[in-house]
Amino acid sequence: MGARSISDRRKAVAKGAGALALALFCVSMMALAQRNGLLDGLNIRLMEIAGRARESDMGTPVTWIMQLASTIGGTAGRLALLGACFVGLWRGARPRAFWLLWTVIGGTLLNLALKQVFAAPRPDLLPHLDLVHSYSFPSGHAAGNMIFFGALAILAGRGSAYAGAALAIALIGISRVWLGVHWPSDVLAGWIEGLGWLALCRVWLPARRGKGEGADQAAMRRHAVGGDEAMDPEAVEHSRGGD
Repeated sequence: MGARSISDRRKAVAKGAGALALALFCVSMMALAQRNGLLDGLNIRLMEIAGRARESDMGTPVTWIMQLASTIGGTAGRLALLGACFVGLWRGARPRAFWLLWTVIGGTLLNLALKQVFAAPRPDLLPHLDLVHSYSFPSGHAAGNMIFFGALAILAGRGSAYAGAALAIALIGISRVWLGVHWPSDVLAGWIEGLGWLALCRVWLPARRGKGEGADQAAMRRHAVGGDEAMDPEAVEHSRGGD
């Protein structure tokens, strides 16, 4: 059983690493296509739609919502939410709290590294409605919140949690295009990066308390319960008729 468990874990790690490698390959191909202008048509068209929407009657309240979503999904806001979730998990699920912490921090560092590798400038098609100082590709808001809210949904393990996470991820990603600071392809690349990182990190997700007992531990526990009888059947027989 132990050998099978180790083999299964290796397969899971290989699948997670493969998913991350595939995601990074897709991100690299998107970066190459964007750099060579192959995505300009779609990027410009979608950003022009956002620009016209910003100037409409509903543009001002929607912009306020987008700015709020972008602030909550920014690095500072995300780290504040992470701290609150870490404290909430600390008492009853300490290993899962640490899993969430390192998943989010590792994903943030990965995104920072990719930004330096691709060194893509910010779009200048629309006036920026947010202060930005870093490179554009892939979007840190998109990747970071895919990882954070995705990890929370994985921890919760409920359909409603996945739906809520998808809504938050989509709103924050769209807000970056609406505010003029990211091309749509930046956001899409960030989402892909975040999914790949989650696929790898999920391999090390600690089990819920009471649900993580593996086959080896269960077998050992069953053996321990009946161990005295199994080891010394004569003594058991003697005890049955001793009185």
